[in-house]
Amino acid sequence: MKQDINSPFRNPKDVEELSKAIRYITTQEWNIMEICGGQTHALAKYGIEDMLPSEIRLIHGPGCPVCVTPVSVIDNAVMLSMQPDVCLCTFGDMMRVPGTCDDLLSAKAQGGRVKMVYSPLDALRFAEENPRLQVVFFAIGFETTLPIYALTILEACRRKIKNFSILPALVSVPPAMEALLSDPENIIDGFLAAGHVCAVTGMQEYRLLSNQWQVPIAVTGFEPSDLLYGIFLCVSRLESGKIGVDNAYSRIVGFSGNMSALRDITQVFDRADQEWRGLGVLRNSGFKINEKYKQYDAVKRFQLKQKQPVPDRCEAGKILSGKIMPYECPLFCKECFPEHPLGAPMVSSEGVCSAYYRYKRNNYDKNQSYTNLSVAHNRL
Repeated sequence: MKQDINSPFRNPKDVEELSKAIRYITTQEWNIMEICGGQTHALAKYGIEDMLPSEIRLIHGPGCPVCVTPVSVIDNAVMLSMQPDVCLCTFGDMMRVPGTCDDLLSAKAQGGRVKMVYSPLDALRFAEENPRLQVVFFAIGFETTLPIYALTILEACRRKIKNFSILPALVSVPPAMEALLSDPENIIDGFLAAGHVCAVTGMQEYRLLSNQWQVPIAVTGFEPSDLLYGIFLCVSRLESGKIGVDNAYSRIVGFSGNMSALRDITQVFDRADQEWRGLGVLRNSGFKINEKYKQYDAVKRFQLKQKQPVPDRCEAGKILSGKIMPYECPLFCKECFPEHPLGAPMVSSEGVCSAYYRYKRNNYDKNQSYTNLSVAHNRL
């Protein structure tokens, strides 16, 4: 196999050595949850699970911002897009996420003003160019995207753009991890934390979490070697009974994170309780625009009401908390497909159901693993 010189962290020899090292040290069964949807897709794409010993089970967590955006916020976004003189700007991933009745693509087809953008700064520019429109940017994401949202609001303030606001659905990873660990049905032995989040936040909060709940955490990247090295570090701690946080992504992540980005975040946002799709309201798990910049908060500008969680056919809550696998959902590949998604995990490019549909649906056998090692290596 020809080596991709542009991807040194996909080197098949290194990948094989890491998988051998994991098999060598593993003596017990362990359940390890990867938090991030980007990790889930990489694990599925490269067949990483099939390189691991049978004792190690990977559980897929709630680290997909599209997937955890609650139905009530989708409904508010749809409602805003249908208002006169309002244009809702959003990332493409959010267009087909189901609300109670409609998604944003349906709203656009019905005459709603919905504009896809690549950045909140694009939405800000559009607002500046269209002063008669109220432009609302639908802001979703974890700590990774908070700095650009903060900078956009600060820029709107500096340029005195008054017809721009943000509809926030912004969440924090560690409180979700804590909620999963406090669940009486929890079976998680260790975590793979998302490197791009930690590049912003640093690792201190994860160390507190690890010590409090006595679970090892490994911060990883998204290439095969990154993921396998993180799994190796996590299993090493589990096998030795040592608790702590390891950095398997040191080329990107520092202990203290990005101090400049953190200053911008704290200047604009405060912590708040936040509803997660399928998981309910988690304490201090979200971010709201603070009082100083409240004029840029679409919730306050349009006096949007906090709606009660609504019933959802999708089993997102169970899937995102690792209680069931996508193929255990009765709707998966029967009524729910990427072309006709019934839930957010099938829509998002980071959704676990999307990953299973794309990489595993043709290989699944209830009595066997999805792929064999040779198929997995061919994906590298």
